[in-house]
Amino acid sequence: MENIALFELLAASPLAFVITTFCISLLVGSFLNVVIYRLPIMMEREWQRDIEQFQNPDKELPPAPTFNLVKPDSTCPNCQHKIRAWENIPVISWLMLGRKCSGCANPISARYPAVELLTAVMSAVVAYQLGFGLTGAAFILGTWLLVAMTFIDLDKMLLPDSLTLLLLWIGLGISCFDSTISPIDSIIGAIIGYLILWSIYWAFKLLTGKEGMGYGDFKLLAALGAWVGWQHLPIIILLSSVVGAVVGITLMFIKKKDSNLAIPFGPYLAAAGWLTMLYGDLIADWYLSTL
Repeated sequence: MENIALFELLAASPLAFVITTFCISLLVGSFLNVVIYRLPIMMEREWQRDIEQFQNPDKELPPAPTFNLVKPDSTCPNCQHKIRAWENIPVISWLMLGRKCSGCANPISARYPAVELLTAVMSAVVAYQLGFGLTGAAFILGTWLLVAMTFIDLDKMLLPDSLTLLLLWIGLGISCFDSTISPIDSIIGAIIGYLILWSIYWAFKLLTGKEGMGYGDFKLLAALGAWVGWQHLPIIILLSSVVGAVVGITLMFIKKKDSNLAIPFGPYLAAAGWLTMLYGDLIADWYLSTL
């Protein structure tokens, strides 16, 4: 009965839903910091183990040490001090500790609370725009996935299939219940989204002999196409390309590097996709009115 009363409160009060979403997403943002750090390591260790097994097919490999999103417990990378519960409160613990580890006084990166706040603010915006319901919940989950993928790509230039494919299937699934996009538009959006970047990749490779982007970018745009439909894919491509070009040129001047500077494209796709998921119609109307 208490759960039913809570759902009724969240459905009846937009403010309560936004505040609840913000608080829950702060906690989720703390977990996303773990995902951002550990998931690439888990993938690298699995790849290394597969290579060892392939090179030594008759050799039985020893059990790998436990390392996943839950175990081992979080520790300071400098002194291995175990992070206690009160030291893991989103944003607040970082401020209470004076931005330093309680064990060795090593500085704690400001990115940890930044990811938590970014996750909470973006999720609260989704809750405010879409309100309480299945669609709002799905878009909040999609926001969490995009935040995780953005920072993993920034760190490792990698977009894990476990995240991009989950985003894809949620997008296709929600189209069956969300009246704003039909399942047909969602499916076509996923197909065209993948083929657009796949075609650009191969055209660039045939012309230059170089790889201009990774396969993860194809999958991410396919996933975003499932959320926004094929009609809004041009908005995502335009926004991400313009911002990516500006940032890339700026970095070349600042770091004084040549045009071969590798820049992850996933963060720009994710940002443009999130904006289009929420404001695609408004952006399209504004663009057409300016023409």
